[in-house]
Order: sequence, then C-alpha cells, then structure tokens
Amino acid sequence: MPSSQPPHRPRIAFLITNSEIGGAQSHVADLLQALRDRIEPVLLAGGDGPLLATAQAAGATTVRLPLLDNALSPLRALAALRQLLQALRAAAPDLIHAHSAKAGALGRLAGWLLGIPVVYTVHGFAFKAAAPARQRLASRVAEWVLAPFTARLICVAQAERELAATLPISAERVSVIRNGIADCDTRATPGAPLRRVVMVARQAAPKRADLLIRAFARAALPDCELLLAGEGPQMAALRGLADSLAPGRVRFAGAVGDVPILLASAQAFALASDHEGFPLSVLEAMRAGLPVIASDLPGIREQLDDGACGLLVAGNDEHAWAAALTRLAGDAALRETLGQAARTRWAREFGLGPMAEATWAIYQQALAGRPSASRPAASTGAGGQ
Repeated sequence: MPSSQPPHRPRIAFLITNSEIGGAQSHVADLLQALRDRIEPVLLAGGDGPLLATAQAAGATTVRLPLLDNALSPLRALAALRQLLQALRAAAPDLIHAHSAKAGALGRLAGWLLGIPVVYTVHGFAFKAAAPARQRLASRVAEWVLAPFTARLICVAQAERELAATLPISAERVSVIRNGIADCDTRATPGAPLRRVVMVARQAAPKRADLLIRAFARAALPDCELLLAGEGPQMAALRGLADSLAPGRVRFAGAVGDVPILLASAQAFALASDHEGFPLSVLEAMRAGLPVIASDLPGIREQLDDGACGLLVAGNDEHAWAAALTRLAGDAALRETLGQAARTRWAREFGLGPMAEATWAIYQQALAGRPSASRPAASTGAGGQ
C-alpha cells in the first residue's frame, strides 16, 4: 500500500554574513525563490537588511545573527560562532549552504562541530593577486584550513575553480555553477542618444567608482550623467571627488529597489573593480540589453564572451576608461550591437533555471546517504539569538 507521507523536503540553512543589498544576497534570494517547493529554507544572516524580508516572502524562516559581521576581531568571530551554533541547533538543518567569506568560515566550523554537511559558494576568492596583502594572507590561510570541512565547493566562474585547485580539496568536490538571474520584461534602448551611464555596486573595495568618476570627468560625454547606485563606506569621499571633478554631472542614487527600471533608463552600464567573481550587476545589465564597459577581469571576461558583447578595459588607467566611454558615446550603432549581443548571451547562458537545477543537484550529492533527521519544526519569523 503506497505511503500517504509527503516526500521529505530537506531543510537547508542558508548562511550569509550580511543581509544588505548586494550580489551574494541577490543570489541567495533567487535560490530561495527558485527552490521553495523542494526545500524547507532557513535564512541565517547578520545585519538587519532587506534580505530578511525577501526571504520571508519566499517562505523561509529567518534568524538574524546580530554578532555576525565583517569585523576582523577574533573575539567577535568566536562570539558569532557561539551564536551561530545555538541557531543551528534550534533550526536542525540537514545541510548548510554558506555564502560570503566570514559566513563561509564560521559555517564550515559550525557544520564540522555539529556534524552537518556544508556547501560553500565562493562568490570570489579574496586571495586574488589584486587584493591587499593582509587580506590575501588571511583568506589563503582560512580557505586552506577550512577546505577539508567543505562537503561541496561551488565556484561561480571557471577562474575561481582554478584558484580552488590550489586548496586541499579534491576536484570531485568542486563544481562551477555560473550565476544566473530570472528574466524580466524591462529593456533598455541603448541606441538612443547617450544621456546616462549607470554603475550598480556597493561603494566599497574592491569596486572602483572613483576610477569611473575620474574617467567620466575626462571623457567627451556632452549632456550625459553618471549615475552611481548603491551605498557603502566610501560614499562621502566619492561625493567629494565627483563635486571636484565633474560638478553636477554625477548622481548618487543610494540603494535602489527596482534595478531593472533604473537600467532601462540608461544607454550604457559600467563596472570598474580591482577584482571580481561573477558579478550579478553585469548579468542584470546584459539582461536589460545594455552595452557593458567593465574591468578586464577573468569572471567578467567569461560573462562578456571575451569582449564580444561589451568593452573590456585592462588595468586601472583612467585614460583607457575615458577612451572606452568616449568610443561608446560616439557610436550609437555599436551600443545597439553590443546591447543585443549581451541580451542574447544572457538568455542563452545565464538564466535562473539552470543555476537553480545545478545547485539542487549539489544538495542531493551532499546529502546522499545522510539519514533524514527527526527534528522540531523551525519557528517562523525573524529573531536574534
């Protein structure tokens, strides 16, 4: 006689350092939405940002971890680990899926201590050559020590997998799942006269909004504004730089709730950065059909098909950036061609469905042979531990 019991849905604890607006946060929100019918999701996050409400709307239980942040203090990290262990014992997940560096480190330690497998998505290793020396060393040591505690490591770009090959983790436990985003109906018109260039990014390292401001001030862009969307600790300094070099021509939009509408109002997108993984902001611009000017970094090169659907600028030379901006401004046909190529490549390569399916397959592999836990129901709503 067939069982009347519903099929077991694994309880997945999504762990991220901060619940603010950002690429990793958008990635988690997309996974929660795409997999909501297959899993029992629990979000554990530091801060008090919009990801908590987004996760609740997707049916997830949310737990705010007040002590989880990006501070480098070992004592605070130890306190955050204790708080995380308490939250995980209460949630009783089958699997932890950690995102961002500090959550990835604490999550793997907690998983080892509690006997819970951990999947870690690295959105960009922090030991790249362009990162500050102290950060490179700390990241390299942490990733080396914690690699054996990682049930599965997900890299968002092939270049990240090459870095993972230098860590003590077998190749069989490392996968590349390139970021993907859901479609929307909003499109840009890049062939229209160039009136707005947009950069969507947190105003903090490794992003280089300062470089873009300098290049924009130098470029021949009549009747065009640079709009910077996002917040961060560098905002005051960037405002001062903009007022000095391009008064009245740079606008700071702060946190933007509807990025597709913003992108549709522009004729070009730019992202200057010292290092990246596989930035969602570039995918959002490609989805909108915008031509992209971006730093020539491995993950971005992979997104833009080696420059077939965007302009790649090597290094941090503001003259080279200004030349790229001027070239795009003076050629409406090029903007249209690059925008169409970007949209086509996004539709073929970077939709949400393939990313979600590949992630679900990783969950199944990580959980294979693990018995379903007899566990309490997780409480709903947000709370601190």
